Amino acid sequence: MTGQRRLIARVLSEAVDHPDVEELYRRALALDSRVSIATVYRTVRLLEEKGILERHDFGGGRARYEATDHGHHYHLIDIDSGKVIEFSDEQHEALATAIAARLGFRLVGHRLELFGRKQEQDPAPPTRGRLRRAPGKGDAGGGGAA
Repeated sequence: MTGQRRLIARVLSEAVDHPDVEELYRRALALDSRVSIATVYRTVRLLEEKGILERHDFGGGRARYEATDHGHHYHLIDIDSGKVIEFSDEQHEALATAIAARLGFRLVGHRLELFGRKQEQDPAPPTRGRLRRAPGKGDAGGGGAA
């Protein structure tokens, strides 16, 4: 493995996000001005073929990568910002294993990618302009028709 490939592998192993090839190139270039985009593409392809790197398609038209030794986890992708949130879930693991067993299989791998939009927080309830029942309408002591 050449020095530039080692550098690219190091950049990938230190990434806490899921960079695409262009971002990997920018990071590697900041450390070694001799790195070419072609070298990054070739290295990413090689590392993916060797099972060292995992490719993800989170939308947006570009593949993103992470090291396979990152541990078993899942991804929730914010479709507005592109932010990728990693999480683990024992219930999902158990469910996936149970489904495979029920269908006569031993689970050897699976992937879960959720795509969502961040929910807006409900604003505080208004203090003015609220609908109020008129006295005597629908309450127990008001004598109105129910």
